[in-house]
Amino acid sequence: MPPAPRAIVVGTGFGCRIHVPALRAAGFEVAGLIGTDPDRTRRRADAVNIADIFTDLSEAIDRTGAVAVTIATPPASHAALALTAIGRGCHILCEKPMAADLAEARAMLAAAEQAGVTHLIGNEFRWAPDRAMIGRAIANGLIGDPRYVTLSSVLPIVADPAARMPRWWFDAGAGGGWLGAHGSHLVDQLRVWLGEVDSLSATLPTVSDRPADAAEDSYVVRFGMKNGAQGVLQHSAGVWGPSENISRVAGTHGTLWVDKGVVKIADRDGVRDLPVDADLGLPPIETDDPRKAAMLFELAPFIRLCEALRAGVEGRPMPDGVPVPTFHDGVAAMALLDAIRQSAAQDGALVTLS
Repeated sequence: MPPAPRAIVVGTGFGCRIHVPALRAAGFEVAGLIGTDPDRTRRRADAVNIADIFTDLSEAIDRTGAVAVTIATPPASHAALALTAIGRGCHILCEKPMAADLAEARAMLAAAEQAGVTHLIGNEFRWAPDRAMIGRAIANGLIGDPRYVTLSSVLPIVADPAARMPRWWFDAGAGGGWLGAHGSHLVDQLRVWLGEVDSLSATLPTVSDRPADAAEDSYVVRFGMKNGAQGVLQHSAGVWGPSENISRVAGTHGTLWVDKGVVKIADRDGVRDLPVDADLGLPPIETDDPRKAAMLFELAPFIRLCEALRAGVEGRPMPDGVPVPTFHDGVAAMALLDAIRQSAAQDGALVTLS
């Protein structure tokens, strides 16, 4: 049996919590952990059984012989790290949002394409069974031509400014804001389901009691798709009270939505459950620790993403049950995020995408 490919994880937060176990489950050897604070990096590496720590990516690649690098740091640092890894011939998985802006994202894609390395973006929720099943149902024509879309949620997770969250989430200089931290997932979901956005109007409000210079905790986007569908994408993480979520796509022949994790369809035959196809199932993960429930929600689809990374490293075909998110998708998502920010800066002005 050939040795497991070696990977380096950059980032000691989400990197240790999700990247490390997902890489191992996909068959990688995690050869090193990179952080900015050596003492903290050592403690976190010990907690997840990683022997070697580094503060410099080039040194880490040289000393470990790693063939893959995963990046789980704030968005403003992604481009420099990715370009270093790509320049050393490493395959790469970079967290979303891909970069600080569209220009950086395009530079990352160009470098990866020129180097001929596998390049993936951390949109692991493409593998969430309910989302994947809705995408497949739309593609198979179960609701006819999509016409109307609502993706709307409220959460209380940052309603209290004292809540512990990644610092970059509310640091605009680090690429933060709830649009990037969360909206990048929904923008990707929208593109997978319905294709490209034609035009949009947006605002980026702050609901919670945060300083005026803090990045937004909410976003509201009114959009039109190139296929003619119209819709609203809105989310706030700063709303006190119970969480609520609406995810619905209506077409000429029916409507799809998710109710407590179950995909539903309504058409002239009535309302019924739409079972998830067997090939869209996720790897089983068991734990007796209820505090790890959120991690399991993220970890299982991330394992699928790391399995795609390993396929790329080994020159095998990518899995085809779900479209694998690459730097091409990251660039398209950054174009949308930049357009949303442009519209919000102009009091919701209509922005047309090329």
